[in-house]
Amino acid sequence: MRIVIIGNGMVGYKFCEKLVSRTHPAQFQITVFGEEVRPAYDRVHLSEFFNGKSADDLSLAPSSWYADNNITLYLSDPVHRIDRHSKTVISHFGLVVPYDFLIIATGSAAFVPAISGVEKQGVFLYRTIEDLQMMRDWAPQARTGAVIGGGLLGLEAAKALIDLGVLETHVIEFAPRLMPRQIDSNGSSVLETRLRQLGISIHTNKGTEAIEGGQAISGLRFSDGSRLSVDMLVISAGIRPRDELAGAAGIKTGTRGGIVVNKHMQTSDPEIYAIGECALFDEMIYGLVAPGYDMAEVAISHILQGEKIFTGFDMSTKLKLIGNDVASFGDPFASGENVRTIVMEDSLQGIYKRLNISADGKTLLGGILVGEAGSYNMLLQTCKNKLVLPPDAGELIFGSRVAGGDQGAGVTALPEDAVICSCEGITKAQICSSVTGNGCETVEAIRKCTKAGTGCGGCIPMIKDLMVHAMHAEGKYIRNILCEHFQYSRQELYDLVKIHSYKTYDEVLDNLGTGHGCEACKPAVASVLASLWGEMILKKGNDTAQDSNDRFLANIQKGGTYSVVPRIPGGEITPDKLIVIGSIAKKYNLYTKITGGQRIDMFGAHLSDLPLIWEELIEAGFESGHAYGKALRTVKSCVGSTWCRFGLHDSVSYAIRVEERYRGLRAPHKIKSAVSGCVRECAEAQSKDFGIIATEKGWNLYVCGNGGSKPQHAKLLASDLDSDTCIRYIDRFLMFYIRTADPLTRTATWLNKMDGGIDYLRNVVVNDSLGMAQQWEAEMQSLVDSYECEWKVAVENPEVRKRFNHFINAPEEKDPTVQFTALREQKRAAEWK
Repeated sequence: MRIVIIGNGMVGYKFCEKLVSRTHPAQFQITVFGEEVRPAYDRVHLSEFFNGKSADDLSLAPSSWYADNNITLYLSDPVHRIDRHSKTVISHFGLVVPYDFLIIATGSAAFVPAISGVEKQGVFLYRTIEDLQMMRDWAPQARTGAVIGGGLLGLEAAKALIDLGVLETHVIEFAPRLMPRQIDSNGSSVLETRLRQLGISIHTNKGTEAIEGGQAISGLRFSDGSRLSVDMLVISAGIRPRDELAGAAGIKTGTRGGIVVNKHMQTSDPEIYAIGECALFDEMIYGLVAPGYDMAEVAISHILQGEKIFTGFDMSTKLKLIGNDVASFGDPFASGENVRTIVMEDSLQGIYKRLNISADGKTLLGGILVGEAGSYNMLLQTCKNKLVLPPDAGELIFGSRVAGGDQGAGVTALPEDAVICSCEGITKAQICSSVTGNGCETVEAIRKCTKAGTGCGGCIPMIKDLMVHAMHAEGKYIRNILCEHFQYSRQELYDLVKIHSYKTYDEVLDNLGTGHGCEACKPAVASVLASLWGEMILKKGNDTAQDSNDRFLANIQKGGTYSVVPRIPGGEITPDKLIVIGSIAKKYNLYTKITGGQRIDMFGAHLSDLPLIWEELIEAGFESGHAYGKALRTVKSCVGSTWCRFGLHDSVSYAIRVEERYRGLRAPHKIKSAVSGCVRECAEAQSKDFGIIATEKGWNLYVCGNGGSKPQHAKLLASDLDSDTCIRYIDRFLMFYIRTADPLTRTATWLNKMDGGIDYLRNVVVNDSLGMAQQWEAEMQSLVDSYECEWKVAVENPEVRKRFNHFINAPEEKDPTVQFTALREQKRAAEWK
């Protein structure tokens, strides 16, 4: 049986993959025609091309895969015509290939509005790897860029311009709000505010009339008469289904485009199927990859005389747009007499959540999440499976409750046929069966067995929860091992390293592990060693185990330069030290920024300049700020009783004491703290890993807050403490966290997973229920006493300093072939006018 597939995008490839997995190679003669020069690649993660991923990294399968599966692949040779009478396709280069079944998977093309000047240089689409390569080549000469289109792809294109180093980015949207198909006006307003804070200018209700300039673009003219000077433009204003081949062959198409298909994906010609973004089902074009995959499954089922049909597809989606979570599910805009809406808006953190509930309060109809979408997966399942809501449905907004049980039991309450991975259509039953029936006891094993989690990856947290649930149900002991090289959890490894007094990564690997180690275990072991012994992290034997940032004691930035972040305890700094920072920034042409953590960061330092810069900083009395490490970052403070008329205690002095005690402390993840001088909370202590707030009687200690991508308020651990007692409790809290948390786990997540929660933690830290308080305080004091500035050691130790040279035998010379491109220059006063 001869099957021809027109189109080698993600959906065309998925059709091939699903077909060969269900049939014998001799059963079909499969031919694929692709328009592009390379085999199918991952368009969902196309923007990662600008973050270092190559075309090969994005590839779904090499050309050899097609040959190995008896598939004939023609690249750069699109089908030119379909001859339904002779049941053949004719390619651009004249190939004539017969078919018994024809699959049209031509996808969509970028919609380009009728704007004069779109042919000018510097104007790009955002669809293919070639588009992105042309953007990358043009970007170095562009200072101001714009994107026409404020939808999903438009905002991805705006992120691309930022990644390419374009200094000023604008988004032009014809509609009154961003992402009008996914979020409401309030959610769009919150998203717009967050994007503006990132330096992106947003223009809504704006129609583009013309692209100005000579041979190359110089600006945009809008229908309201206004103009915008730009030297680079990306058009991402939507998609148009590629239905021209079908239309020319007399196959029925929709009045607004798209190839009309039935529930089996058949077109008006029953031997021709259409799948993906070119298919029009029930007057709907589905512009996501997951429904395209489902269409491929349906078409294969019908060809093989199966019973699967297409009934539509849930268009719920969760996205990460320029670092901001945006999600919508169910009916995000539900309204009317039978709908009740719960809304939470936090303008300070930039978070908006809307849940649409049935009038009886029992069913979740849909919702919108902007700024924080950690509960998306469970909310989606609650909506799709019509789980009964808790009595106080408002608790769903904060993620403290889920339908069907408490937070831990939520996923187990789902029905067996609940679709966990919408990209591949994998159910809860299939995932659990892979664990109990096939022995898949890692997420990676489940991915290989079922394909779940191989698409967008958003379902992986639920896959892991189901795996643990299935293993528990079988009475299996679940060990959270570090990786394949260490059959221990981080907690077990911590204790073993301490007992045996291992001091280097090689010692740990030789005695407790196998193989050569990997990128998962090396930083974790290095963190354990640093937490235990407090030694210089670049000590020989541990240097190669560090994260890339730790290896150079600086965060690597876009373009290959590094950051320099000196510690400024409590945000208190002398005029002389300010002058030193300014003079160094001018000398080395560094971009400077005052951060939210009360420090002055300097960006753009060349690797070989780092020791020279730090020599000057150390001479002036500065020390490493550990901005590169999984360590204490800052202890933020307000001005306290020294200056503020509301201040109860000297928050600045106490913040300095706290920061100088815990500076350099290595932990499973970064740690942030703050001290507020009164309950007005100007230092935002309740959003930190540990925060201290002054009271009339002393200090209140809060722990396990998080102001990151998933904000969480800290919880009160103890009240009205004197200064020394507060320090002792912090010692115990931090040592307990360091000893028991998994790698890369923030304190908020650590507490959320802790049996007994804050009550148990309080019992351990305050009441010393484990009898470990004295030991933990002594261990912390040992680390405090052994502290030394890593950068001071680095500049004074010739062996460590060597790693910052371009040439080992010519340390004073820079490599003349290394070129740096400014990605964000220090703004000059004239540019603000």
